[in-house]
Amino acid sequence: MRYRSTLLMAVILAGLAAYLYLVEFPAQQQEQEQETQAKQLLPFAESAITGVAMTTAQGLVQLSKADAGEWVITAPLKTDADSREVQALLRALATGAVSRTVADRSAPLAPFGLEQPITTVTVTAGSQQETLALGDSGPLSNTLYVLRGSDGKVLLTDLAPKDFINKSLMTFRRKEILRFAQHEIDRLRLTYPSTEIVLYNMAGGKPKPSWKIRYPIEAEADQVEVRSLLFRLEDLKALGIIDPGPERDAVAKALTAPKVKITIHTAAGDQTVRLYQPDPQSGEAIAETIPEAPLYRVNPTFIKSFTKDLFDLQDKRLLGVDVEDVAMLSVKTRDRSYVLINQQGEWVLEDQPDRKLRQEIADLFVSRVANLPAEERVLKQATALAPYGLLEPKAEFVATGKDGKIAGKLALGNLSGNLLYATGHRLQGLFQVRPDILTQIPSKAELLGDSQEPAPR
Repeated sequence: MRYRSTLLMAVILAGLAAYLYLVEFPAQQQEQEQETQAKQLLPFAESAITGVAMTTAQGLVQLSKADAGEWVITAPLKTDADSREVQALLRALATGAVSRTVADRSAPLAPFGLEQPITTVTVTAGSQQETLALGDSGPLSNTLYVLRGSDGKVLLTDLAPKDFINKSLMTFRRKEILRFAQHEIDRLRLTYPSTEIVLYNMAGGKPKPSWKIRYPIEAEADQVEVRSLLFRLEDLKALGIIDPGPERDAVAKALTAPKVKITIHTAAGDQTVRLYQPDPQSGEAIAETIPEAPLYRVNPTFIKSFTKDLFDLQDKRLLGVDVEDVAMLSVKTRDRSYVLINQQGEWVLEDQPDRKLRQEIADLFVSRVANLPAEERVLKQATALAPYGLLEPKAEFVATGKDGKIAGKLALGNLSGNLLYATGHRLQGLFQVRPDILTQIPSKAELLGDSQEPAPR
């Protein structure tokens, strides 16, 4: 009897589960899908969109998705589109949702700003098409009234006015003047009215470039400075575009000698941009790529960013040898003198080779000496050293390489302002460096761990 009751309950539960699975759940899911679709502004997904036409008071801009997936402008002219601006527009349209239906086409449209819409957007997805007329802002911020063409309904949407208002042809035009990936550059050439600087990427196609100056001297480059210059070059964007025609011809006549010409060499070919400032008082700067291309109005600060002295781009570490290549470092100050020797990856004192040093202190100190950069250049050529405290320096460092030859030198002199005078093996001339290094020279006792004072930080 108990077995029959259990079996009956199982049959009832199975039937209930089948009903929920086959009837209730699909109906609920269908209802949810219908509610979601009712809230969608467009009947198709962002990935399906193949064309957009936007009409504003400034005219029509027509965008089309090319076969390669890139977006191009097809009207009022044919040119490359700014992919980020196009994607932002598509995302806003595809994610736009309907808050509620407020009227239909037969109702007065003026209260919603739809009698003369500020913007009309026609979106195409293959054979499908939808037109949206955008009116006034809604009662809440970041809402718009929209008249949807397919059903003639006036909708309150969550579209943000900033995504659609004041958009123009310039908004959607490609503004990057050059296109490149830093690791793909083989050479970088900076040409000025009186000189030229040529840098080579020595990394051989590796993801992280390694730059070296090849002209007018052979020297290591300041990797951070060169990368910063290339980032600025990537950021070189047009504020305005002067297309071929009478206006371009008139502007071009005023362009004589460029302030700087930048050429990037890659395996795919060369790209060149010339920067002009025909009238410095106007604050306007012009960029030119090739004769048949448009001219570009750019921010004049870019001219300063790309007008580099050779010193700016050189490796400014004064000692002249990388830390991993230092086999021996002689240290001499006015109150201490010792020599550190690297024995199989560990530092020892020359006069106490059996004593174990605090390796973290020695490593940090040698690294600081090897990587100390010049902050300012005082003189390009060597001069009398006495006025700068460099005949009897406050500190002297001499590095010996693994081949037993002197590989680097650094001398620190008097304090001037907030910087020390210094000379180094890598760069010719007189320089200034940060004075912190003087307080970071450990004593023998600190290296051996005998001192009660805290180690230099």
